[in-house]
Amino acid sequence: MVVIRTVLPADVEDVVALHARARATYYPDGLPQDGTDWLAAWRSALARPDGRVLCVEEAGRIVGLASFRTPEGVPADTVKLFQFHVDPDHWGRGVGTGLHTACVEAWTSGGKRTAVLEVHVDNRRAQRFYRRHGWVPEPAEPGDHHLTMRLSLTTE
Repeated sequence: MVVIRTVLPADVEDVVALHARARATYYPDGLPQDGTDWLAAWRSALARPDGRVLCVEEAGRIVGLASFRTPEGVPADTVKLFQFHVDPDHWGRGVGTGLHTACVEAWTSGGKRTAVLEVHVDNRRAQRFYRRHGWVPEPAEPGDHHLTMRLSLTTE
């Protein structure tokens, strides 16, 4: 059985492990060691009253996750997708599409009109996924490590 639900603090170690497995797929030289304490970062994301972290759970195991909120300094009707990952062993099974649909439903029911994200420039698979779901890339500068993409949540 597949369930999409809010991530609980007790899930944080599973979330960190999934995050690392998914990120490793688009770093050809291995995950960068930039000093980020991902356990602390995910605990912080889970504790934020202004954000949400959703997961896809299949047979009691987290196989997808998404973290989003409205960052400071942007219009209140804009949401940023900070993290979106599917376990590589579950690619092509609809996990990402189901999770994306749940995110869009949460955003539109919360009055959001625009969603933004940043995707690593080498993560072509994710870029194709987002384009298929209506996200549009913004112009990038040479040397940028991330591409900004935008999704209109209105049907006007």
